Amino acid sequence: MTNEHHAIVLAGIPQTNLSLFHTIRFSVGDPTAYIQLPTGKRILILRDIEIARARQSAHADEFYCNADFTPDIGLSGDREIATAQALAQCLKQNNITSVTSDRTLPLVYAHMIEQAGISLTCDIDLGVMERRAKDESELTHLRNAQATTEEVMRYACELVFNTTADKAGQLIHEGAPLTSEHMISLIDIAFLQRGASTPHGSIVAGGPIGADCHHRGTGILHTSQPIIIDIFPHIRATGYNGDCTRTICHGDIPDQLAKMHAAVYEAKAAAQEATKPGATGEDVHKAAIKVITAHGYSFGVAKDSDPDTHTTMTHGTGHGIGLDVHEPPLLDYNAPQLIVGDVLTIEPGLYSKSIGGLRIEDMVAVTETGYENFNTLPTGLHW
Repeated sequence: MTNEHHAIVLAGIPQTNLSLFHTIRFSVGDPTAYIQLPTGKRILILRDIEIARARQSAHADEFYCNADFTPDIGLSGDREIATAQALAQCLKQNNITSVTSDRTLPLVYAHMIEQAGISLTCDIDLGVMERRAKDESELTHLRNAQATTEEVMRYACELVFNTTADKAGQLIHEGAPLTSEHMISLIDIAFLQRGASTPHGSIVAGGPIGADCHHRGTGILHTSQPIIIDIFPHIRATGYNGDCTRTICHGDIPDQLAKMHAAVYEAKAAAQEATKPGATGEDVHKAAIKVITAHGYSFGVAKDSDPDTHTTMTHGTGHGIGLDVHEPPLLDYNAPQLIVGDVLTIEPGLYSKSIGGLRIEDMVAVTETGYENFNTLPTGLHW
């Protein structure tokens, strides 16, 4: 039986609290509170100048500003505190005695709720499954985000292969050595031209630097060395993200690198085939690791005592993606069961201090029958 005095509450700034944004589907840069009453009615409390815009698209039934719920002591001049006060007052006026919120609720809202004598419970799983099971509009946003990501990835890879190498093996672009930093700047500009940004930066890591799987890259790029290009833009119009990695090698491909590529390519294919409803993220991860180890490589972070030639996969096989670049579920040990609508990255890799790193990453959606790959770009070392 529904508790007629219990409500669900979310609060924060929708531009940065993406769980709140996902619930109300309305982006605003000011403190906002959402209440779902036991009747199912959805109330949104936000800045007065945003109410008209919110009424056009936000997922709510009634819209109010802080002043509509002014407590006897008056509202604070601090907008966040005032919104928390208004939330508590609204709950009291609706005879709410207990509320549940999610893991993202800022402490100021919890404080005001409890000051009003209303009990508060944190449901750490609230909203998580809803964000994982992408609806058709979200799937479209993610396909489009990945298409934009691939446009820029193609541009970046082709730029590298249109360079020449000098006698020292340095890649030369427009008369100057091509650096990781310059490539990242060009990638940033290419995304800006396509209505996207790179708030988390990009990775262009050449040579031994790439042995650190998350090194952003620095210095001059060289021929006959692996170059990891990992780009993960934020699409401004929709709020969703792309994520794609390719590893390329200008010039001759060292035998060691060719063998690493064969293993990672096969591991990615195995992980994708393991991706289906009912499988777990751990199943997908183990499918990749099985291939990696069958090729004679190891799994886990390299030890300081390992020789530079030691080659290992140091990370999980992937992660969920959506409004955040990294979302549940992980594709790693102890990962949960996959559900239809999960959108995931599949990104096995191998890393060796002697040569660098190699990673291939595609984005896939879990479907009723298996998976859909959003990527179409080649995955080879040469372009």
